[in-house]
Amino acid sequence: PRDSNTEEDEDSLRSSYLRCGLSFCFSTVSINLTKTLRTKQLLLNFHNGKPVLSLKPPLDLVNFPTIPRPRWPLECEVISDVIQHIEWEPPEPEPFYQPSGHEGTPVPVGEERREVVYCSDPATKHPYFTCSRVGGSKGPMKMAPSHVSHSDFTLEFESRYESGNLQKAMQVGIFDYELTLRTDMYTTKHSQWFYFRVRNMKAGATYRFTIINLTKSSSLYSQGMRPLLYSERAATENSVGWQRTGSNIKYYRNDNNESVTLYSLTWTLQFPYDSDTCYLAHCYPYTYSHLQRYLRRISSNPALMSFCKVRVLCQSLAGNAVYVVTVTSRGASRVEVRNKKAVVVTARVHPGETNGSWVMEGFLDFLLGDSDDAQVLRDNFIFKVVPMLNPDGVVVGNYRCSLAGRDLNRNYKTLLKDSFPCVWHTCNMVERLMAETEVVLYCDFHGHNRKNNVFMYGCNSRDDAPLKLQERVFPLMMSKNASNKFSFRSCKFRVQRSKEGTARIVMWRLGIRNSYTMEASFGGSTLDDRRGTHFTTRDLKSLGFHFCDTLLDFCDPDQTKVRLNNLGTDRIISVTSGSNSSDSDGLPVHLQNQPENPEVYKQILN
Repeated sequence: PRDSNTEEDEDSLRSSYLRCGLSFCFSTVSINLTKTLRTKQLLLNFHNGKPVLSLKPPLDLVNFPTIPRPRWPLECEVISDVIQHIEWEPPEPEPFYQPSGHEGTPVPVGEERREVVYCSDPATKHPYFTCSRVGGSKGPMKMAPSHVSHSDFTLEFESRYESGNLQKAMQVGIFDYELTLRTDMYTTKHSQWFYFRVRNMKAGATYRFTIINLTKSSSLYSQGMRPLLYSERAATENSVGWQRTGSNIKYYRNDNNESVTLYSLTWTLQFPYDSDTCYLAHCYPYTYSHLQRYLRRISSNPALMSFCKVRVLCQSLAGNAVYVVTVTSRGASRVEVRNKKAVVVTARVHPGETNGSWVMEGFLDFLLGDSDDAQVLRDNFIFKVVPMLNPDGVVVGNYRCSLAGRDLNRNYKTLLKDSFPCVWHTCNMVERLMAETEVVLYCDFHGHNRKNNVFMYGCNSRDDAPLKLQERVFPLMMSKNASNKFSFRSCKFRVQRSKEGTARIVMWRLGIRNSYTMEASFGGSTLDDRRGTHFTTRDLKSLGFHFCDTLLDFCDPDQTKVRLNNLGTDRIISVTSGSNSSDSDGLPVHLQNQPENPEVYKQILN
């Protein structure tokens, strides 16, 4: 140790004393300021000796030291496996299946030849949602019925993981399986989404799968769409991800005398490897945990966090966080920020429409990128983005509903905050935003099960002559920017009474003139050079990029591109119908059997 301090040491000590003194002084000023203004929201800092006031960050600002595990209804059995898939792009677009006209249906077999090889707990011990828990059921896992031995090749099925859906598998032949999907929890309908795991297969053998309880009368499987297959060995050894698969594909009405008409999908396939672990799915899975990992990457990047904030908008019924992402450049003054217009984008209100999440990820990738166009968008707009409106439905593998047993996209007018928290808080956020600035555009990203291509639904303004056809400009411009994927001819702009509770119409009635639903097909494109090919995850992400490009054109100060006479009014047509799941089912399931309460019914009717 040295006996005396050097001159540098003395300077360093003087600086330390000075900093301590200033720190004490600043703390005193801050305390006095807090008492004077009666607020703890203001922070006092000093820059070059001058006081700088700023607001405390909100308590709901998200920090992801770890990824929170999703919460499940207490009655759900959940395996402990962590399931993730690599992203991969096929070297060439994958073509639609070309029917031969000779696709047959499975020959029915007697009960003596039908063997249950998998049956998950139906998770319907309660008629409505009561409580949740991380990891689902507390009890020991029940073994799904299985008669598999290592000497045969009976498939092992599993679906009790995040977003999985398969209720039962019955072996009806050596390589033939009859599958039943689980309906949306606390409902008896909406069986469409499937995502399950198979093991113990034999390479080269032709397996047949037949899903027997689908609810839609028509499907893209009748137009060449093929299911998806993921092989863990192909991923590990060759870096190959999800691929289209299947031959002898047929979608048909069941021949039975039941009161509810159901439909079946049958297809055959060959697995690439013996004893592999494979997954089959209706569309590219995008789980709640996938979203959380994506948001964690954003929130841990200091460069992004200078213009991007991830917050919790609310908690879902099960207690899963519903995130909202705010993206905008920091203004030099509050006036500059206040003068910015706003854009609101949401996705995944229907949990089985995973393609909407891939479009959303592409949209955020562009918006958070370092391109000049992304910078222009951030400089001129405030973006409010809710990337997953229905995390509970996504977690449990529902197709359409939340844990209230209802379609959230028919309940945006609700006053039942506790039953429909996700959409209630989204509407509340938009209303507060509109009180501060103009919201120039709203869009909700969806997936479509019966039509190819990408298209939009908007709201017409027939009663306002100056605005007539204005709502068709953005979709038409989008069709020019993504001409081989987006079909303007498939867009429509009617305001139907049965759709009054949808986000698109509710936001429009709040005063957002350009309010849309954008539908991306589960299948693919019938346009230009992509005609007859499936969409990939890269295609879906590219739609998010094109959406941003179109927004730049649409809001360009030079409005040449926007003028209707330059776009061609003769092209502004509308032809097709929308969803066939239009009507509200009424009260949430857990309120249906309660004693009659006039106040509750009054809220619903309003």
